[in-house]
Amino acid sequence: MAEGTKWGSFPSTLDQSQRELVMGGSLSSRFSKLPLWLSHPSNIGAFYGLLISTALILPYASTEKYWFQLWILHCSLLIFATALLGLVSRLMNAVTKRMPMSVNRKLLYPTPFIGFGLITIIYTDLIPNSNVVQYVAWGLMMLPGPLYVHISWAPRWRLLCMIEDEINPFEAGMAIRADYRAEVSQVAGTDSDLIEVVEELDSEE
Repeated sequence: MAEGTKWGSFPSTLDQSQRELVMGGSLSSRFSKLPLWLSHPSNIGAFYGLLISTALILPYASTEKYWFQLWILHCSLLIFATALLGLVSRLMNAVTKRMPMSVNRKLLYPTPFIGFGLITIIYTDLIPNSNVVQYVAWGLMMLPGPLYVHISWAPRWRLLCMIEDEINPFEAGMAIRADYRAEVSQVAGTDSDLIEVVEELDSEE
């Protein structure tokens, strides 16, 4: 959990599913252990931009005469762009109050490697260089980080901030849904068909 986060303040109000929602998967759980100021969505976005820039050192050094200056320029632009997108995601989530969602790793994780491969092919002149191909390559490389921050980390960071402020983030959300399901169970009794229909409708929301 984030340093200084008062997670222990809510042992009786957060169930296991809510704890898992706050902690997230392996990547989010690592970010959750950082101080909140360091794990801000814009900082996580900037970190992703730095990772992309590091991967570009080899193709730049192999194909450009003044590669370091060009790499520094593109590195700065990438970090600024990904940090800005992270900040935008944070502001949007502050308004929408959307809960974190999981990302499709099978589709998302290969995209930066595909983009990196296209960049390498472009710089080695294996395919004709064009603005369209460059835009596609850079888009594929940038997509996973900002998308992960927008869908998963920015909402999760908001929950961590609420916990830091000793506010239960689920008082008006999942807790109500849990009470609602309990009421449905009491009304439906042993009617398994009715319970199944209600659960299906609830899952579609």
